[in-house]
Amino acid sequence: MKLTLLFTYLLGLSVYAQDLPFNPQNSKGQLYEYAEFINIQDRELSIDELIEDRSLEFATLQSENQSVGFTSDNFWVKFKLENASNEPRTYYLETARPITDIANLYHVSESEIEVFKSGDQINFSERQVAHRLTVFKITLQSNAVQEYYLHFKSDGETINMPLNLYDESSFWMMNYKQQLFLGLFYGLLFLASIIYLFFYSSLREKTFLYYGIYVFSIGLMQAALDGFIFQYILPEGGFLNSRAVLITALSSNFFLLKYCEYFLKIDMQLASFKRAYNLIYGVLAVLFVMVFISPKTLELVYPISNVNGLFSLILILVTVFKMRIKRMSIDPYFSVGIFFLVLGLLGFVMNNLSLIPNNFYTLNSAKFGSGFEVIFLSLSMTNLLRRLREEKEHSQEEALRKSEEISELKTYFMSNISHELRTPINAIMGIAELELKSPKHALEDREQYQVIKNASLSLLSNVNDILDFEKIEKNELKLKHEVFNPSLLVNQISNNWKSEAEKKGLSYKFDIDYEIPTTIIGDAERFIQIINNVLSNAVKFTEKGHIKFKLKCSTQPNQISRFSIQISDTGIGMDDNSKKNVFDSFNQMRLNHKRQFGGIGLGLTIVKHLVELFEGSIQIESKLEQGTNVFIELPLQYIEDVEAPYAQTSQNTKLKQHVLVVEDNKMNQMVIKKLLATNSQMSFFVVNNGEEALEALKNDVFDLVLMDLQMPVMDGYEATKIIRSGQLGLTISEIPIIAVTADATEETQQKVMALGMNDYMTKPINKDVLFKKMEACHVQPKLKIA
Repeated sequence: MKLTLLFTYLLGLSVYAQDLPFNPQNSKGQLYEYAEFINIQDRELSIDELIEDRSLEFATLQSENQSVGFTSDNFWVKFKLENASNEPRTYYLETARPITDIANLYHVSESEIEVFKSGDQINFSERQVAHRLTVFKITLQSNAVQEYYLHFKSDGETINMPLNLYDESSFWMMNYKQQLFLGLFYGLLFLASIIYLFFYSSLREKTFLYYGIYVFSIGLMQAALDGFIFQYILPEGGFLNSRAVLITALSSNFFLLKYCEYFLKIDMQLASFKRAYNLIYGVLAVLFVMVFISPKTLELVYPISNVNGLFSLILILVTVFKMRIKRMSIDPYFSVGIFFLVLGLLGFVMNNLSLIPNNFYTLNSAKFGSGFEVIFLSLSMTNLLRRLREEKEHSQEEALRKSEEISELKTYFMSNISHELRTPINAIMGIAELELKSPKHALEDREQYQVIKNASLSLLSNVNDILDFEKIEKNELKLKHEVFNPSLLVNQISNNWKSEAEKKGLSYKFDIDYEIPTTIIGDAERFIQIINNVLSNAVKFTEKGHIKFKLKCSTQPNQISRFSIQISDTGIGMDDNSKKNVFDSFNQMRLNHKRQFGGIGLGLTIVKHLVELFEGSIQIESKLEQGTNVFIELPLQYIEDVEAPYAQTSQNTKLKQHVLVVEDNKMNQMVIKKLLATNSQMSFFVVNNGEEALEALKNDVFDLVLMDLQMPVMDGYEATKIIRSGQLGLTISEIPIIAVTADATEETQQKVMALGMNDYMTKPINKDVLFKKMEACHVQPKLKIA
């Protein structure tokens, strides 16, 4: 009986408390304990209608931040405030979530009703207090009780009804602490999103892209929930502002799943789970469309998107759990980060669904979870960066190894292709050259042999260009230092192209300086190759008009003669764009001449590189359909003493030697025989391979060996090793050996010299060069024994 009376007394006291005004200075408890609320559902009542309707029954608020869940109903709250002091007092009332559509405060007095608007569907400038939160400034008159009503309405989002009353100093202190917390939170999200988007821009790894956008979406969603979107981005409210939370929430859900899918490599490790991820992507797409269809579909999206978010978290957890069972590698930081994310979002969603009570931690659970998640997932992303770096280093090592293998294969191929192409060219050119010098042929026959020689020279030029381009790519093209007469070479190459020009009906003019030095130190082959390639282009790209070749020399200090070469034509010319690319490799392919002019497009590329090796310069002036002028400057050292270090060809013919020719190709044997036979003082013996060469050295005395390299049974490398080893005797081990090969690669030249050969020359064989090298070995043998 006593307990019943006590319960009845307390209940009456509680009901009585609801009729009492709340005095911020001395009332017990909090404001919500003195307030009541009512849900009038879809009824649209004015404040006057609400006050006059006596049938409405208000209920007691149950918590300091009561939530009524997802709803579009109209809610009203009423309370009274008392100021018992003799002076007016000012307070700030914080209520409703920042994203509540309508949150209006009404001050009801006997004389009038004051209205203060808030909510995010009005212009931000219409708010009584310019603050992101739903805040009202209340002035309590002295010795008075004032009655207030609050009206809340949303488009389907959760409605909370907190009633937090602050004096001015307390309000701004609370605001200051919130700003610190939010500044840290948003700063962390912004920094993480920017950093990983930068990582994506450099690494092109989609994991970084999805993670960066996900973090950015989380930041935008929280900014919408906290009222920052409305305050700073969409201050006029309206259609887009009312949907900002859903748009950013759906976006963050999507990119979280995409990030986890790529980070965990679902396609590779759990392909069966891909269907579940795609299903949620489909749901998200449908929800996104529903956001814009109608207010009714918009209202449905709020709870469905929260439930879908829960399923997304469950899917991620199941994925991680499944990978753990299968003992697949998962970064530990990722697991910890997902744990905090799930914990935070779970609290957020459950709070929205009114499954857990409202307080500071549940209201900000998403922020706490997202903050810790970003920290730990960022740590996992650093591990991903480390793995990517290790994979890249491994890939680089693998690429380097393959590159070295390819380089070796390329070198082997170039060596063989050089040999296979130069061998027949050597035979053709050798026979043509000998027949041209034979007095027994008529003029018509000589012209045919000249055609054969010129065609062979053209083919040899293309072969040399290919080999030289390979050397340029590997930075292995070097210049030789030898003595030569530039006048003889220039006249010879000029005569060759004069013949070709006249065949096309072109006028050809050659103007050479009579003061040109007779003896130059340099690379004769490369010197003439520069002129040959430019003349070749001039004749090739000119259909009518003329070709002019001009060579002048000027003496400079330190015995340097500057060769000034000008080659002009009236050919097709070039436009400005073509001139920019004229020195690029295979440039002719870009010009769309439909193979009209032939060639492989390497000529000027090699010319430019050779000119630079000579420390010279090259310039090209050209106009479309008006012709081209090429200007080349080459500084070359000259010798004043007329007596050159080596004897002239006329003296070479008197050289007396017994020569062993080691050559497997019958055509090449015939060419060498004919060349050596031009010197009546010279004798020779021909063998087919290295093994026969060793037998011949045992049975006869030779002054010099002309050694081919690639031969059956025993090649020239192995034969040279045996000779230099002394197995055949000391005298034979010192015999001069000249490599005569079709292999023109730098590696081959270095290899034969390292084996101990005295010199090296390539096919096709030039008789004058051959005899000079033979005499040099005869005068002063020079061994390089490895």
